[in-house]
Amino acid sequence: MENLWAPWRSIYIGKPQTGCIFCEKLNSDQDEENLVIYRGDKTFVIMNLYPYNNGHLLIAPKRHVGDITELTDEELLELHKMTQFMVQALRRAFGNPHGFNIGINLGKVAGAGIPGHLHVHIVPRWDGDANFMAVIGDTRVISEGLQRTYEKITRAITALKSEGSTNGN
Repeated sequence: MENLWAPWRSIYIGKPQTGCIFCEKLNSDQDEENLVIYRGDKTFVIMNLYPYNNGHLLIAPKRHVGDITELTDEELLELHKMTQFMVQALRRAFGNPHGFNIGINLGKVAGAGIPGHLHVHIVPRWDGDANFMAVIGDTRVISEGLQRTYEKITRAITALKSEGSTNGN
């Protein structure tokens, strides 16, 4: 396949990135527009603008730091607790995905697209989600728009918080 029609993604093309995307989004008060899902005391959660799968989230410390060894104990604890909470939220939002890829790409050669600001990836996975498009066509198919996914995850977070979940602070 040579072409995949996705006109809704045209708003992301040609915007040069000059600063840290995480810091820019964190310092804005337009969370929905910036796909910021949740803010904790030391960390925040943002949707991946170019997801591998529906619900692909990024969790980052609020402080601009590029290496896991530079995190304070409080930042490290909240980063992991927030990861745990977001897995709960994704399970609720998407009806229990079959699995998750959770990881950190530390440094540019390790695949970090934004090496100056550490972040954890959470990617929900389902049986059969890597079909022929990814294998043969080197193309991923995302079956739901980012705004709809944002709404589902934020509703799940609200429900978890109302039930007394404390992992997200």
